[in-house]
Amino acid sequence: MRHLTRPFVLGVLSRRKGVEQFVGAVTLAGVPGIRWVAVWPWQDGYNVSVHDVQDLDDEHYRDLSVLPPLDPEDEDNASYGRVIGQTQDPAEALELAERDTGAAPDRWVNHGVAGEDYADFVLARRARHRP
Repeated sequence: MRHLTRPFVLGVLSRRKGVEQFVGAVTLAGVPGIRWVAVWPWQDGYNVSVHDVQDLDDEHYRDLSVLPPLDPEDEDNASYGRVIGQTQDPAEALELAERDTGAAPDRWVNHGVAGEDYADFVLARRARHRP
């Protein structure tokens, strides 16, 4: 089971590790892409970032951090995405991410695992479009 329960997510963050989530398809300025969200420890709190990146339609690209941003000028730093907030409390960071990005409370995964959900998304989309 790749998705973490809320207590596990909070445990990961309290151990100063990050969590992330593949949110789904997004279109910016007519360009299709995907969105993923990350919460990670920063200094004595937590950063929340959103990443709108190109959808390469390839289930082998599981490291979402290497996908090119849809709008390079809108990314603070390619590896950190667009930081949308900082909090001192890990639960508040998750609530911010869920409220502002469409992230689901039951879809968080450990850092580096959201690409598995992207791969599932690509494969499911292909299956739907098969003749």
